[in-house]
Amino acid sequence: MTAPRLLTAPRLLTAPRLPAAPRLLAAVVAASLAASLAVTTPAAGATPPAPLTPERLRHEAAAVLRTAQGVSLHIRVRDGRHVAEAGVGQAVAGTGRPVPDDPHVRAASVTKSLVAATVLQLAAERRLSLHDTVEHWLPGRVRGHGNDGSRITVRHLLQHTSGLYDPDSTELTGKTAPDFERRRFDRVDPERLVDAALRHPPDFPPADPDDPEPRWNYTNTGYQLLGAVIEQVTGRPWAEEVHDRIVRRLGLHGTRVPGDDPYLPEPHARTYHRFAGSDGYTDTTTRNMAWAGPAGSLVSTPRDLDRFFTALLTGGLLPPRELAAMRTTVPVNEEHQQYTPGMRYGLGLQEQPLACGGSRWGHHGDLEGTFVRTGFTADGERSVVLTVNGRTTDETRLLRTEKALQGLIDRMLCGR
Repeated sequence: MTAPRLLTAPRLLTAPRLPAAPRLLAAVVAASLAASLAVTTPAAGATPPAPLTPERLRHEAAAVLRTAQGVSLHIRVRDGRHVAEAGVGQAVAGTGRPVPDDPHVRAASVTKSLVAATVLQLAAERRLSLHDTVEHWLPGRVRGHGNDGSRITVRHLLQHTSGLYDPDSTELTGKTAPDFERRRFDRVDPERLVDAALRHPPDFPPADPDDPEPRWNYTNTGYQLLGAVIEQVTGRPWAEEVHDRIVRRLGLHGTRVPGDDPYLPEPHARTYHRFAGSDGYTDTTTRNMAWAGPAGSLVSTPRDLDRFFTALLTGGLLPPRELAAMRTTVPVNEEHQQYTPGMRYGLGLQEQPLACGGSRWGHHGDLEGTFVRTGFTADGERSVVLTVNGRTTDETRLLRTEKALQGLIDRMLCGR
């Protein structure tokens, strides 16, 4: 366990679906989270909060790791130009090896925010429109079983309001520890997940663009299709566009799309997952993530994610019109409300209310073995990026961990 430093200057790519039985438990946890965050905004003229100390951050991180029963936790908190960083637990289980500073992580669904920003840059350049249909850019790709690409727009894909089915990626990557070990190096083309989705009817028809509370379901399928749209518009792979437009532009030196490379760059902490039916953790660090593609294959670091979201929210990547579109949100479905009370979704961007007023912005990432959580104030002045390694399929523990993570982010952004 290392002391923090002070510096100057899928279903597995989202929260897993809950069966009917645990919904009451989820509702109770959600209510508890809301109650735990129910504090009033400090009155004008009140004494400002004391600066975050390394000791306090380490204490907070250790408490959350105990609640999560994970192997390691890394957190990076920024207030203006002041940055604090802490790692607790073990980088490698059973070794006592400390968690490194600014570790490489599999960002999972945080990838969607970079893909969305790339699509919105293309919209700003008038190379595509958010009203363009999937059929326009990908003729014949979305058809059959009630799926109709002529009714689905780019905006629908970005906002998860297309109704497209979201297949369970573990059907291909493995639901058990032996299956995962057997398949971890397999290359699965993301197109197979799209094909699997289109063998199912849509969950609902594409939303009316004027509906303030449309039907909503989180679907990685939409972002797989967005990657194909980017390629059709630009003539280049989506990963190259994301790299040139965002990664290289912002100097995100720890961020890349790994392709078929199954290894995380150094430094990193190892990821661990307790699969259903297993008595212990399986090390899930080394694996081929090509299947996740534009829905969740990115590797990054806390510093890079902070830099990206800060640039995005402060207008450094998009013109005002496109940034406003990205931040125009709709309520998420009941399933996601149980995990993240009050959550709303824009175009590749999540919003959740803060206890002290306003909202936090960012995106979650979930993968076998890892939680990635980000939170940014609307003005980009405060940020939190945290990663927990050591995940389970147990719903009670998942909900307890989610409550602890959101509570920690809220306290850091509110200066409490």
